[in-house]
Amino acid sequence: MTHVVSESCIRCKYTDCVDVCPVDCFREGPNMLVIDPDECIDCAVCIPECPVNAIYAEEDLPANQIAFIKLNAELSLADGWKSITKRKPALPDAEEWKDVTDKIGELVR
Repeated sequence: MTHVVSESCIRCKYTDCVDVCPVDCFREGPNMLVIDPDECIDCAVCIPECPVNAIYAEEDLPANQIAFIKLNAELSLADGWKSITKRKPALPDAEEWKDVTDKIGELVR
């Protein structure tokens, strides 16, 4: 099993999680992070670090977020989605978006 970044990360992109990841499995896109499932060692240290509760163990992912398993795998290999290993500031309007749901249409690939 692996961990998955869910929809809550879209338009927020808090990066607290990358500081604690022992294997550097996070990839950064324009307005979201994803986890490379081939790199994740299922340690779970990233879960409590996310201020918007966007990270789940695959088996704990809410039913309405299951598509993010495939999306994380796909985007972790996409051009332009590079490894991120150091914390950066969240997106400027992250606070406005942190509690918004149904944000998949906001995802920038």
